[in-house]
Amino acid sequence: MRVAGRLAADVLDMIGDYVKPGVTTDELDTICHRYITEVQDAIPAPLNYRGFPKSICTSVNHVVCHGIPGDRMLKAGDALNIDITVIKDGFHGDTSRMFFVGKPGIQAQRLSQVAFDGMWLGINELAAGKRLGDVGAVIQKHVEKNRCSVVREYCGHGIGRVFHEDPQVLHYGQRGTGLELKAGMTMTVEPMVNAGKRQVKLLPDGWTVVTKDHSLSAQWEHTVLITASGYEVLTLGAADR
Repeated sequence: MRVAGRLAADVLDMIGDYVKPGVTTDELDTICHRYITEVQDAIPAPLNYRGFPKSICTSVNHVVCHGIPGDRMLKAGDALNIDITVIKDGFHGDTSRMFFVGKPGIQAQRLSQVAFDGMWLGINELAAGKRLGDVGAVIQKHVEKNRCSVVREYCGHGIGRVFHEDPQVLHYGQRGTGLELKAGMTMTVEPMVNAGKRQVKLLPDGWTVVTKDHSLSAQWEHTVLITASGYEVLTLGAADR
C-alpha cells in the first residue's frame, strides 16, 4: 500500500507541469497512462473499471467527480481535479489534487482551500478507537462554516487489494456515530465541496457528475493507513514527504 500510494502521488507530481492553457484532458490522460505503465510498471486502476474508458479522471470547474478525459481544451482560469489510482503488486493507491490553469479565480482558489483544509481536518480525526462519524462531522462543520456545501452522494472508501470496498467514508455526519476505527484499516478521505448547493446530477455518459446549480466544485483526496498511534498518509506528494 505504501508503494502504490507513493506511485499515485508521483503521477500527480509529474502531471502538474503539463496543466496549461491549450492542453486537452485527453492529452493529460495519455501522459499519465504512459507514465504509469512505462515508467512505474504499474496499472492505471480506472481504465476499464466498470466500463470507465480512460486511465485518470479529469473534473473541470463545475464537474464534481469522475470526469472522462476527452477533447476539452483547458483555458486560463479553469480549475481542474485530477484523480489518480495506481495498482502495483495487487495493491491500490488513490489520490487527487486540484490544479489551476494559469491564474485561478478568487472563488475557485478559496473553494479549493476549503476542500483541502476539510480533507486534512477529517484525516486528523483518524485514529484507532475513533468513529467514522467523527471524520464526517468535522469536515461538514468546516465546509458549511465557510458557506459551502458537502456532496453527499459520493464519499471516501476502504481500499487495498480492491479499488472500492467498505467502509464508506462519509464527509458529513455526527460525532460518536458510525464504524469504530481499528489499526490496520486503509481508506480514502476525499471531500467533494461545492461553492453553491450540494445537489449533483449524473450526465448521460453514466460517469460525469456535475453540480446541479452549475456552481464550482473542488476535491482533494488521500489514502490513509490507521496505525496504533494515529495515522499515516500513504499518498503524500514529494513536497510533503
